[in-house]
Amino acid sequence: AGVAFLGFALWTLRGDELTEEEADKARRSTGMAIVAVGVAFFLAELGDKTMLATITLATQEGWLGTWVGSTVGMVAADALAIGVGAVLGRKLPERTIRFGAAALFALFGLLLVLDGAGAL
Repeated sequence: AGVAFLGFALWTLRGDELTEEEADKARRSTGMAIVAVGVAFFLAELGDKTMLATITLATQEGWLGTWVGSTVGMVAADALAIGVGAVLGRKLPERTIRFGAAALFALFGLLLVLDGAGAL
């Protein structure tokens, strides 16, 4: 994980740009984009601690309330992240955001590598 985060830091510094052909393809395939995001979200969340805690809670407290509560909680957390991102995106230059994200990726990557090596 630490090596992956260090790679993400380098990738963030390099940046990404779509070619005109890729941009046109993305504009035309909105249905497939929704499916791709849904599948990626499902796979990213599969087996994380929050999901396992939600499953455990559902076995003890009932599935409906747990499902509604976890869905509302996820939507609220995502809405907060989107709102903060939109505000910061308007206030900070893209270069600052890119370097800040790369620095955080590098920091967490180093911490994970050191932790894995037993140095922490």
